[in-house]
Amino acid sequence: MEPLIFSRLRHEVPNPRQQEFFCSSARHTAYGGARGGGKSWAMRRKMVMLAMRYGGLRLLLLRRSLQELRENHILPLQMELGGFATFKKDERAFIFPNGSRLTLGYCDADSDVLQYQGAEYDVIGFEEATHFKEEWIVFICTALRTTKRNFRARVYYTCNPGGVGHAYIKRLFIDRRFEGNEREQDYAFIPAVVYDNRVLMEADPEYVRRLEALPAHKRRAHLEGDWNVYEGQVFEEFRNDPGHYTDRLYTHVIEPFAPPAEWRVYRSFDFGYAKPFSVGWWVKDHDGRLYRILEFYGCVRNEANVGVRMSPEEIFREIAKIEREHPWLVGKQITGVADPAIWDASRGEAIAETAERCGVYFERGDNRRVAGWMQMHNRFTFDERGVPMMYIFSTCREFLRTVPTLQYSRTHAEDVDSDMEDHIADEARYLCMMVPMRPTHTAPPRAPKLLDPLDREVVYYAHRKEMR
Repeated sequence: MEPLIFSRLRHEVPNPRQQEFFCSSARHTAYGGARGGGKSWAMRRKMVMLAMRYGGLRLLLLRRSLQELRENHILPLQMELGGFATFKKDERAFIFPNGSRLTLGYCDADSDVLQYQGAEYDVIGFEEATHFKEEWIVFICTALRTTKRNFRARVYYTCNPGGVGHAYIKRLFIDRRFEGNEREQDYAFIPAVVYDNRVLMEADPEYVRRLEALPAHKRRAHLEGDWNVYEGQVFEEFRNDPGHYTDRLYTHVIEPFAPPAEWRVYRSFDFGYAKPFSVGWWVKDHDGRLYRILEFYGCVRNEANVGVRMSPEEIFREIAKIEREHPWLVGKQITGVADPAIWDASRGEAIAETAERCGVYFERGDNRRVAGWMQMHNRFTFDERGVPMMYIFSTCREFLRTVPTLQYSRTHAEDVDSDMEDHIADEARYLCMMVPMRPTHTAPPRAPKLLDPLDREVVYYAHRKEMR
């Protein structure tokens, strides 16, 4: 009996984007960007083709949860490989006749990464890679190594905008900003949208129409693959448009400039030790508009959300030094605001007291989270001219890396997911709560409600009234 995989392969012709994905020779290849691009099929097929071509290959294919893994890969692969590769259920692995082994794995919590410690794989695939934390991806990739001649160990990613790993994937494959030992030539991105997937277009044209009917910001993410907006994003209104850095219209990011001497200066602070600490310096113009002009962020280089473990005294001495030396801050009266938790003296000297010893002063911030996020929303809103009430200097890279990618909590619908790198957002909301503002936009007037004389409910109640 002919194995099902061969009969299926004759009928499954990859589209041009999928062919690019199959042919990529980069060490790290990402594919996708929008819904309906045929990502899952491409990932499965790539893994199977590699396993069939190279004997004794060790491959790992990952999804975030075990349920997703089963529905998207285990069941389809059992259908496709039946009669050809042997599936070992207890190991979640397909064993090919040439000795290649395709393992199906998941990683849904910090503890799950430990199951890959000490393992070795020639190929690793992350399906929906933005659903994985950056630290999970980095750790699992340490298992990538090969002893085979004429074969290069490699990693494949399929992805859409959004998720806890959005910032990491976007930095590498979209913004192409590389750090440490990362090399540009090792990373390739192949964009794909639903229009590239002719099989889906022909089979379900209504799916495309549903995507086209989405609200503008969701349509940009799901249909067009815009990495600046995505499902679950807290600050959907945030815009970073280099084309408008100069005129400052419809962008929140602008070129730096020396603030006028009469503008009031603020300092916002969120303490962290094992997690990053964050300091932001701001000015406020005569219209009450805030500008983030400088920042000092205590994060380990190339490790997201890991603090540099500086003591409070070390942090505040550095803050005092910056304020004595920086031309925009020297000699200024600076109003500081911080998380009220730094006044806790239950374990010895309060962090706020340490700050005062170093000549750095703060007022207690209002730590109401949802109210603080609403204040940030108010300031990010553009008025009828396209001008917001908060600007960020383009040199404040850590703000631009972390704040736009924040997502809503799974358990508290109006709050930010506190497992994400939200420290800069926290100190920003302390300041926004210190200088609050009302929304600058008004809701459009409601259209008059017209009664449909053929509406069954209206006719029913009209009839009952008449009977009375």
